[in-house]
Parts: sequence; structure tokens; C-alpha cells
Amino acid sequence: MSFVKNLDEIEKKRKETYDFYSAEMLLVIWETKPEIVQQLLPPPLKPAQMPIAHAFIANYPKTNFGLPYLESALFLRAEFNGEEGSYCLAMHVTDDMALAGGREWFGYPKKMANIHLKRDGKDVEGWSERLGTRYFEVRANLSGKFNDMEAPKVLIGIGMVPSKMKNTVNVSFNYKHFPAPEMRGFDYNPRLIREEVEFRPKSMEMGEVEMELKSSIHDPWGEVEIVKVLGALYIVGDNSMRPGSAVAEVDQDKFEPYAFLKWDWY
Repeated sequence: MSFVKNLDEIEKKRKETYDFYSAEMLLVIWETKPEIVQQLLPPPLKPAQMPIAHAFIANYPKTNFGLPYLESALFLRAEFNGEEGSYCLAMHVTDDMALAGGREWFGYPKKMANIHLKRDGKDVEGWSERLGTRYFEVRANLSGKFNDMEAPKVLIGIGMVPSKMKNTVNVSFNYKHFPAPEMRGFDYNPRLIREEVEFRPKSMEMGEVEMELKSSIHDPWGEVEIVKVLGALYIVGDNSMRPGSAVAEVDQDKFEPYAFLKWDWY
């Protein structure tokens, strides 16, 4: 073993996708206010047709790139060049290499947190907390129906419901940027990253959900106000993160107000 790897070693470790096996995910979807979406989306992203937000808590018992870990995340639906996807406002994990990989490869705004997910019969509960604040807490009953009767139509319309019969690909938008060593500005113009995640569900159950979002100065999840809860999905399956690509650059001054998702606000 050495701090320096040769090219053959690097090539043997290179992966075409980052894979998750028998991943367990509790996904909750709600409608928020259009003005909140407008305020939180950095350029050149634009609000999607509907002001939809979603969050999840996931358990990844096995991957092709490291140790098992848990993850929680918060997203807004957004549009770029006519394509809808999900803009990640926050993503928290229980493993440091999962944190580094997601940040450095794809720009996910990852932090370390304490995360819990447990199923007991038809009941599933989960929470995520950092620095003394439990900012996301969810309880779902897998009753076979959603909170809102219109939820299936909404979710199918925006392509957010995986199918047991075929794979589903969701598009994520993140921004890749690094602060300059001069302590002002960035190393380069922030880049908008488009990345695909393929879901291959083995099982999927609908549920009615109660959820709570709280804010701290470091993790303001409560800013994404809950106007109407649509429902929950409990999904078990295999997922793959496909390679991403930089699809746009943003002026540094215009982006700076949005550049602190990855940092605690001390």
C-alpha cells in the first residue's frame, strides 16, 4: 500500500456506475409555495411546473464503493433547458467517504449527521439530526394509499414514481464549486452538474405520512414550507448513480448567495 497509486491500480478500481444493493428508502413528497422555490433556486435553474418538494431517508446496506451507510436529503423540483429534475438543497450521511465522494464527484451538498430508519410491520419511522436539532422527522403508515387523492396523477406527471415493471431514471441538478484560497470568490465559475440516478425497485408501497421539518442556523430545512402533503413511498431495490456532466457555468457574483449549502453558518 502507498499514498501513490499506479495507473493500473487506478484503472482496476474505476467504476462505470456507483451501485447500491437492496437499498431501503422512505420518500415523502409535498407541495410548497411557488415563491419559496423561486427564492431558493440558483441560476440558471427555473421552477418546475408545480412547486413540489421531496425528501427521503435511506439505508444502504451494501454498495460497490465502500461501507454501508444511511442518508437523508431534501430536494426541490426544477427545470433546466426544458428538462425537469430535482435540485438538492441538503444531503446528509453517516459515512465520511460517502460524503467526500458525493461532494467531489457530483457536487451534492453533503454533511455528516445522525440518521435513523426503522420499519415495524406497516409502520415506518425515520429522522435525521445534526448539532442537537432534529430537522427532519417522518412517520408513515403503508396503507396502500397516499394522503392526497390527486398524488398519483401528480407524481406520474412529473416522473417521480418508479415502476416495478421497468427501471426509472431520475435527473438531479447540483452545483460544483470550491472557494478560492485567497478566501474571496471561487477557484472557477460554479458549474451546474446534471446527473442521473437509475432506480430498479424490487418492492414499492404507498403510505400516508406525518412529517415535520425544523430549522437551525446551519440546516434550515423548515424554510421549504409544507403547504400540502401528497404522501410517501417505501421502496426497496437496487440503484445506480450514472456519470454526470457539467451543463452550464454561473457567474461567481450571482452564485455566491447560494454557495453555502455545504457549510455550517458560524
